[in-house]
Amino acid sequence: MKRTLTIIVSVILLLGSFGIIRAHLDHRLYDLQNRKEKLMSEVIPELKKNRVILVGEHHTSIDHHFGQLNVIQSLKEAGVQVAIGLEMFRDDSQQALDQWVAGTISEEQFEAIYYDNWNYPWPVYRMIFDYARQEKIPMIGLNVPREITRQVSQGGFNSLSEEQRGKLKDVSCRVDKEYMDYIKRAFGGHAHGQINFTYFCEAQMVWDTAMAVNTLDYLKKEPDSVVVLLAGAGHVRKGAVPRQISDRSDVPHAVILPKIEGIIDKETISTKDADYIMLDF
Repeated sequence: MKRTLTIIVSVILLLGSFGIIRAHLDHRLYDLQNRKEKLMSEVIPELKKNRVILVGEHHTSIDHHFGQLNVIQSLKEAGVQVAIGLEMFRDDSQQALDQWVAGTISEEQFEAIYYDNWNYPWPVYRMIFDYARQEKIPMIGLNVPREITRQVSQGGFNSLSEEQRGKLKDVSCRVDKEYMDYIKRAFGGHAHGQINFTYFCEAQMVWDTAMAVNTLDYLKKEPDSVVVLLAGAGHVRKGAVPRQISDRSDVPHAVILPKIEGIIDKETISTKDADYIMLDF
C-alpha cells in the first residue's frame, strides 16, 4: 500500500512539474434527484447555475482530490469564473494564497505555510494548488484559527473571549436538535466518542458557519464568480455548510459527495444530504 501511494504521489509531482495536471477525463456522477448516472460533461450545465458548489472529500484520498480537480477543471473549461474555497486554510493566511496563485512565492515557502494551516500531506493536495497557480484561479481561506475551534470543543462557544469572538465576523453558534442529530449521522463514532457532545457540535458549527460566511463575503466582492468549496464530507453535506449558506442568503448552491461504500452511496443518502455522488473511485 505504501509503495502504491509513493508511486501515485510521484506521478502527481511529475505531472505538476510539467503543468499537465489532468483528472479523469469525464467522471461519472449519480444524480440523486433523478436517480440516474450521468457524466460530468452532462452535469456541468446544471452546476453552472449555482454560485457555490461544495465538493466533499476524505482528506487523505488522492482519488477524491482528483474528483475535486475534475469539477474545477470542467467548470473552468466551460467558461465559468471559478474560485476555490478551502477548508484547509484559515482566512488569516489569505495573503499567502494570493502570492501562490500570483506565482510570487516559492513552493518551499508556501509548503511551510500550508503545514501551519493543515496536517495532511501536501503531495495529496498539490495537483489542485498547481492547477490554480497555472490558471490563476483565486483560492480563498475559509477557516478560523485552530485555537478557537479547539477551545470551543473543550469549553463551549461561551468560553470564547470578546477578542476571540471578534475574529469570527458574523459567526454565531446556536446548536439545535436538528444539527446535533445531523452531527451524529455525519460523524458517526467520532462524534459519539466526545467527552462533551454539545461542545463538539458547537465546534463543528463554528467551523461550518465560518466557511459559509467567508464564502458569501467573497461572492459579495466577486458577484460573477462561482466558488468551488473543498471540505471534508461531513462539512459539505446539506446539514452543515449548505445549511448555514441557506440561513444567510438565497445563493444557489449544489453538493457533490464522494462515493464511500456503505457510508455515502445511492442506498444510504438522499437529496437531503447531497445533489450528486461522484462514482469514479
